[in-house]
Amino acid sequence: MCRNFKCAPLPFVGQKRFFVRDFAEVLGTVKNDVDTVVDLFGGSGLLSHTAKAALPKARVIYNDFDGYSERIANIPTTNRILAEIRPLLAGIPDHQRLPAELKDKILEIVARYAGKGFVDYQTVSRSLLFSGKWAKSLEDMRKQSFYNGIRQSDYDAEGYLNGLEVVSMDYRELFKQHRDNPRALFVLDPPYLSTDCGMYEGWWKLRDYLDVLTLLPGTRYIYFTSEKSQLVELGAWLGENHFDGSPMDGAEIRTRRNTINYSASFQDIMVIRV
Repeated sequence: MCRNFKCAPLPFVGQKRFFVRDFAEVLGTVKNDVDTVVDLFGGSGLLSHTAKAALPKARVIYNDFDGYSERIANIPTTNRILAEIRPLLAGIPDHQRLPAELKDKILEIVARYAGKGFVDYQTVSRSLLFSGKWAKSLEDMRKQSFYNGIRQSDYDAEGYLNGLEVVSMDYRELFKQHRDNPRALFVLDPPYLSTDCGMYEGWWKLRDYLDVLTLLPGTRYIYFTSEKSQLVELGAWLGENHFDGSPMDGAEIRTRRNTINYSASFQDIMVIRV
């Protein structure tokens, strides 16, 4: 039996680990009425993984919007890189800033692996940058100060993608392929506003966010957003002002508090119409 992950096996911002229990609970209510789960913005794959565990007989399609499956495939390399770095940090207190000469040695290690192929900079840098930060390239790492936050154990994602159909395509095309299936359930966890948006060039803007809402009417869905977007309020306003109702009419709404640090937090929102 496959291991049941409660959080993504590699670092990923925006993974819905606080909603895993709620998500699985909702899926349990439709287990006899859903034959396909389409995760349009797959992110870390955590929702797809949870869907397959909750609905083992269903077809679960994970749209790898951010190249996460490539990062998983390269976990052995990531573990080797961190294994070479750990001895250099022996005796250095946790979270202490590293001297320039030590940073240079670490960068030499990472550059050597980069010369051989793919490097998961996001995962490697999480062990070396200030809490909550990461880099996306070697050049990005060079620009930042290093700290000792080295992970002491290997990463392991064995079985995480088992049973999933992994695709990488425009979410609108994937939606078109399954919108006529009355037993399809769509999972929508789009990028946050004003963030780098993976396979889509540029930044995710308000228009992009609103375009996703056009997929909701007439479909069965679980939609994720946050209080920062104010899209739930926008939907209510559209309904109250006679714009043919809100795309979220009749939906159940659940919230979870997401704590960023000791002084900042916000509400994550799950909108359910199944």
